[in-house]
Parts: sequence; structure tokens; C-alpha cells
Amino acid sequence: MPHARETAVYTHGHHESVLRSHTWRTAANSAAYLLGSLKPHMRILDIGCGPGTITADLAALVPDGHVTGVDMAPGIVDTARAAAAERGLANTDFAVADVHALDYPDDTFCVVHAHQVLQHVGDPVQALREMARVTRPGGIVAVRDSDYAAMSWYPASPGLDDWLDLYRRVAQANGGEPDAGRRLKAWALQAGLTDITATSATWTFATPEERAWWSGLWADRTVASAYADRATAGGHASAEELRAVSRAWREWGEREDGWFCVLHGEILCRKDG
Repeated sequence: MPHARETAVYTHGHHESVLRSHTWRTAANSAAYLLGSLKPHMRILDIGCGPGTITADLAALVPDGHVTGVDMAPGIVDTARAAAAERGLANTDFAVADVHALDYPDDTFCVVHAHQVLQHVGDPVQALREMARVTRPGGIVAVRDSDYAAMSWYPASPGLDDWLDLYRRVAQANGGEPDAGRRLKAWALQAGLTDITATSATWTFATPEERAWWSGLWADRTVASAYADRATAGGHASAEELRAVSRAWREWGEREDGWFCVLHGEILCRKDG
């Protein structure tokens, strides 16, 4: 049975405003640090697959291999399965799974990948131990997570300052660690991994289209998602305070000089063997 500290809540939920972000993600814009290590025959486990866009891209890159996508939420697993079928990818399968206790034998996969997962789990070190356990000797554990405290933007906005403070408080109250990116290497070392390459990368939103998309999804997410519900239910913000943050996002998105950068920590861990 999972320990109590392994039972973090997924802060965002699966509102349309969340999936708007997740379905934008591709292997190119979210897993570039891993792609040079892939070979056509590899068997890959994609943890926290969400709607499956990265999973499908990985499957296309290993045509002689296989990709298994897993997520905690059954509904989103169904969405990912349908997305892979729509792309005609026969080398995929999907299942519901908990990264703290994966239902796969030791040494099963060539690559075990997790994008934006460890920031939401209750025990990231145990999650990395499980990821390593099901990785074959010589295989790769690949993890990428954003770091909220390192996000930056222009121009200054007290409303976005409030957003960042609020999001970090809600995520931590849910048992997660929103500043995960900077901690990935430390967590991997605690999990017993030793051959670790740590890198970082960014998403930048600066064009009118990028600003409209990024500000719009956060403006909506702040007032109409599981995150919004948890913010009010947990006493972290009132509905009016959430509306003020949402307005600040839309105002930032309309600024011609608006710029936003999301920092990600990344680790590639080669399993001894």
C-alpha cells in the first residue's frame, strides 16, 4: 500500500483549459533532451501520459519498438488511447498506473520517461526508484519538470505575482513540489541513481499568438478548473481573488511587450548494468 506521503493530488485536474496546454506538448518541444538517445527498437514507458501527444510522438520515433502510456486518471488514458489510434500507431498501449508502485516486472523497459510528473507526486524519490526498477540495465530514466519559482515574465505584474504565490501554496498543500525542476538531480541521487546528466530548457511565450494562448489558458484555469476549486476549498483564495488573478493574466496577454519564460529541469539517468 502506498505510504501517506505518496498520495499527492494532481493540482490542475483535467479541465479543458488544462488539456489545452497538455495537447500542445510534443516530443520536440517537451522531450528534446531525450530524443538523441532513442533507437528504433526501443520499448518505452511514458508515465503521466495525459492526452498522449508526447506518447504518440515517441511511438513514431521507435517504429520497431513499443510505447506504453500510463496515467492515474482512467478518463485521460482513454483520450490518449484514442489519439494514438487516430494517428494509426499500432505500437502503443495504455493503462492506469501509479508511479509509486508500477505493475511491471524489473528490467522491462529501455526508457522510462516522465514529463511534468514528479512535481505532482507525494514521494518523488520512491517514484524514481520505481522508474529505475522497471528500466533495463543500460537503459534510461528520463524526467523533465518545470520550476515555478524560476518562472519569469515582463512587464512586472502584481497580479501574476499573486498567481505564482497562490499556485505554489495550492500545489504544496496538495502534497506536491512546484519547484521540482531544480530538485530532480538531488531526488535521483537519493533514489540511488548515479549516472545522471542534468540539463535545463525553457518554453518562451512572446508572440501575440503565444501570449494569447498562454495567458488565456491560465486565465481560464484560474477560475474554472480543479485548481480553482482546490484554491477556494483550501482557503488559499476567494473567488474574487481568483477573478483578479484571471484578469491579470488577460491584461498581461494583451501587452505588446509581454514575455514569459518557463524553466524546466531535466535529467537523463543511465541505469547501471
